[in-house]
Amino acid sequence: MKRLLKISFDLALLSFIPVLSWFCLGLIIDRNLINIFTLTYPLQFIYYILKSVFSTGANISKEKDKNEYAVMSGFVVGTFMAALLYGILLFQIDSYITFMNMDLSTYKTFAIYSVIQLFIQLIFAFILDKLYYEEKNTLANRYSLTFNLLNFAVLIVTSLLTKNQVVIVAITLSAIALYTIYVVCKSWQKFHFRLNLLHCIRYDSVELFNNIAFFLIFLFGLSNALEFGPEYALALTFIALITDTQWDTFDAITVTAKIDLSKNRFNYAEHRKQAYQLLGILFGSTLLMFGCLYWFYDLDLKITLIYLAFEIVNFLIYPLYKIKTCYLQLEWSAMKTTSNKIVASLLRMGMSFLHTPFCTGIGQVLSSIYQFVSVNYLFYKHHTIQSDGTIQKVEIN
Repeated sequence: MKRLLKISFDLALLSFIPVLSWFCLGLIIDRNLINIFTLTYPLQFIYYILKSVFSTGANISKEKDKNEYAVMSGFVVGTFMAALLYGILLFQIDSYITFMNMDLSTYKTFAIYSVIQLFIQLIFAFILDKLYYEEKNTLANRYSLTFNLLNFAVLIVTSLLTKNQVVIVAITLSAIALYTIYVVCKSWQKFHFRLNLLHCIRYDSVELFNNIAFFLIFLFGLSNALEFGPEYALALTFIALITDTQWDTFDAITVTAKIDLSKNRFNYAEHRKQAYQLLGILFGSTLLMFGCLYWFYDLDLKITLIYLAFEIVNFLIYPLYKIKTCYLQLEWSAMKTTSNKIVASLLRMGMSFLHTPFCTGIGQVLSSIYQFVSVNYLFYKHHTIQSDGTIQKVEIN
């Protein structure tokens, strides 16, 4: 549990500091800036797509394929791909903001900031993943805490000293970029380029295709939902603010499960117990944030509670299929497990085109229910869980 909390702490910081930053910028500079969070929300899945292949996949490849150069090779290729994709996005930022039905003059400067920040955070996350798999969790915690406090402090202090958005953005990005370069230099290892890209994709293919689907779902789904008026946009943004950090933090159960599976020390009962202990903490924090922050916004209570209900349903059933999905991918069939995830993603994607402001929430719940049923069917058809928490394959004649 201690390891899970250390990893979840880092993930929480990387997610919560941007949330807190948009909230504070909304109070200091312009209340509308909180909507930057919703505007750039789909773009975080480009981050996760690249992280899945070039970080998670590369680290698992190092363990399973005994390729000591996989991690650094993945880091170099992943950084190049991130620079290319986010660079293209920066050149098309006007078109993106317009597509998302938001005002260009209000949001352009901080939208640019958000894109560059995602690029820097991705490079930083590559290093954190490397440290997790090397079991240097305390060092990763220290780096993460420094990075996020630096990001928040510089951003807020400069916004208090000047209202020039370009100056605020330039100073903040320079500070976190320099620290990231320092961390990369400290963690750099000499290597020969050796990367089996197909293996990297296969080892985390479920998350890879899941994040590709999420990018499309939220790109079109949020654009769809934002058409229904400011009350829906505000409620959707508010619920995202009080649950997104929790979802990102919850990814720690996936990280620890894959580490243990790659090192052949996985125990299902232990991972499930720890997942629900973490869920209790995260769910409590969501309710606390709801109670504390609700009064700062002119929210429609009914609309807000509907969006929150979708999140609660997904929180409760997520561990029941997510941990088994990790096991099936690495120990059973990556192709079949990924195919099942693609079906769930297509179901959710289809719901995002419904002409309703609740399209993303409906898709989320239906997809989770499908995964709960299908993953448990596939798992128990081929495996049994022993009383000590270990997993045994079922012999099928």
